[in-house]
Amino acid sequence: MAGAPDPSSVRVEGPWTHRDVYANGIRVHVAEAGSGPLVLLLHGFAEFWWAWRHQLPALAGAGYRAVAVDLRGYGDTDKPPRGYDAWTLAGDVAGLVRALGEDTAHVVGHGWGGQLAWSVGALHPRLVRSITTVSAPHPLALRGRIRRTALRGRSRNQALALGHVFRAQLPVLPERWLTRERGAVVETLIRRWAGERWQTTPDFVECVSRCREAALVQGVAHCSMEYYRWAVRSLLRSEGRRFTEALSRPVDVPAQQLYGAGDPCILPGSREASKDHVAHHVRHDIPETGHFPHEEDPGTTNALLLRFLAAH
Repeated sequence: MAGAPDPSSVRVEGPWTHRDVYANGIRVHVAEAGSGPLVLLLHGFAEFWWAWRHQLPALAGAGYRAVAVDLRGYGDTDKPPRGYDAWTLAGDVAGLVRALGEDTAHVVGHGWGGQLAWSVGALHPRLVRSITTVSAPHPLALRGRIRRTALRGRSRNQALALGHVFRAQLPVLPERWLTRERGAVVETLIRRWAGERWQTTPDFVECVSRCREAALVQGVAHCSMEYYRWAVRSLLRSEGRRFTEALSRPVDVPAQQLYGAGDPCILPGSREASKDHVAHHVRHDIPETGHFPHEEDPGTTNALLLRFLAAH
């Protein structure tokens, strides 16, 4: 892409340290702060590690080793042509725990990062001390709600609420959609999904600017679409059936779900459905927030996260 930012441009300075870690056959860029029990922070679609800028110092100050990750294909992490299936992505996270010299980690994920947190909890349970997901129902709960509500009205239709997932199935065009006008659609999506209160703040303006720029890094648009392509196309493949079987067993580690009460992407029925897939479950809906409660209301999110971590 002509004029694409250098991948290193995502290494924003702050009260954290940037470094590269080699895990599961790729180079992973992380931002790290503090020492103590490991907390891995996994971002969602159209963002990068910086989505956890409010959690890194809070966790470090509370006695944790907080590590925010650029997922495979994002930011300054490697962008190989393959490996965007849930098996490999969960392997990236599991490999990262070991590469960081730890035996276990608390795994925290937003959006797609939350889907990976559920997957790691099911596929690599011995490495996971707890799971906290932000705006991310259990994958099978979300799939079931999409199937059951597909013919309902717009306000209750989980498939329509996640329309970008299905748009991503086309070849080439979604990448152009994501990058045209210097990533304008990234701003459009964040505005559409976020609560109104956050959108009036300087923090929101900076978030939009940085996410637009990060989406223009060479390869990011294609790689981010590959996550969604696998999620849909795997339903027709044997690997998808094996993944469903692996996740069908209840997750047997402590799990907390955090949602924005006004999240237009993840509807109430999907939030509620996840309780059937986990043995130890806590859920909080954070008032006056949309799809990004960890950025929209970091004070409440951090308090809930730290309380949960301290208990486990």
